[in-house]
Amino acid sequence: MRAILQRVTQASCTVNGNITGQIELGFLVLLGIEDADTEDDLQWLAQKIVGMRVFGDENGLMNKALADVGADILLISQFTLFAQTKKGNRPSFIKAARPEKAIPLYEKMISTLEMLTGKKIATGVFGADMKISLLNDGPVTIIMDTKDKENH
Repeated sequence: MRAILQRVTQASCTVNGNITGQIELGFLVLLGIEDADTEDDLQWLAQKIVGMRVFGDENGLMNKALADVGADILLISQFTLFAQTKKGNRPSFIKAARPEKAIPLYEKMISTLEMLTGKKIATGVFGADMKISLLNDGPVTIIMDTKDKENH
């Protein structure tokens, strides 16, 4: 799994002119799921997202996590995070999980994040043509890949 976390002061997702999810302060999380991903990857990534300390403390240092500042999450599925671009100019997405695998993991990520945060997770619509609006704060953008996790 790959996730792009963007610290935002506001973000929203619109599908066919209707807002499907929006937040104020928090993370816009773009989530890519590949065939090799497991429940362990999901659990590790969810813990990392919720625990990521990139919100300012009273000294302006990035020391606070989502819960510390009452922030929210807008979670967007994005298979293009697994684009392969080595050959030619047209990206290949063969590493991205097919919907029958990706949708259950995406839905499990939503429920896991809701359990960890105790808050409703704002979302897009899996597979839809989504329009994402955001005001990146900082900017702070973090890239995480479960293939890079350490086992300690």
